[in-house]
Amino acid sequence: MSHSLLHHRGQMSEAFRTVMFLSASGGLQDAYTYIGRGKVFANAQTGNIVLMSQSLFEGDFARFAHYFIPVLSFALGVAAAECIRLRWREARRVHWRQLVLLAEIVLLFVVGFFPAAWDMGANALVSFACAMQVQAFRKVHGYPFASTMCIGNLRSGMDSLVAFGHTRDKSLLYKALHYFGVILVFALGAGVGTQCVAVLGAKTIWLSCALLAVSLCLMFIKEELEG
Repeated sequence: MSHSLLHHRGQMSEAFRTVMFLSASGGLQDAYTYIGRGKVFANAQTGNIVLMSQSLFEGDFARFAHYFIPVLSFALGVAAAECIRLRWREARRVHWRQLVLLAEIVLLFVVGFFPAAWDMGANALVSFACAMQVQAFRKVHGYPFASTMCIGNLRSGMDSLVAFGHTRDKSLLYKALHYFGVILVFALGAGVGTQCVAVLGAKTIWLSCALLAVSLCLMFIKEELEG
């Protein structure tokens, strides 16, 4: 694989239009599992850990498992994405991040068929897929960010905004706007997910698949144009 193609691919995985669809998907995933699958967070594992710990100390082991399994699945998802990177980072025909997106789309599509009785399995797969996305996509225009959670983006956005106020360096304002844009898109995805769960039920997660497919297509189209 040529260095230039790797560079183009890296650029496209960090492009704001690619990240926009990833973030909308991340917000939708969290709304889907919390509202439609038993009040479990797909992305915000801190919340799951708090509830898991509470359940453990109360001796409610069934509820403990309800939150522990998504946390464990998230950890395994990070490991899976890293294994994909290590195995296919030298691939010539496809970038490893595109393989991660393909795997994520397949997993989330399968979740759409899970009935309510399988909520624990659904939450496990969504958390696993989310973690793969977190591990694979960590920058927007060179700025570190997360496409599936907001606390780091909020901190970085405010940090850059305060720095802009102090220095009047427009690049810092540009950086802050990137972070706030990602948060806004995440919130929009969550809002859409919330409304759609009431109408589409378990199949709402397929909207997340569609958003991820757009990101995947953008990465392929970019390579066709520049490769």
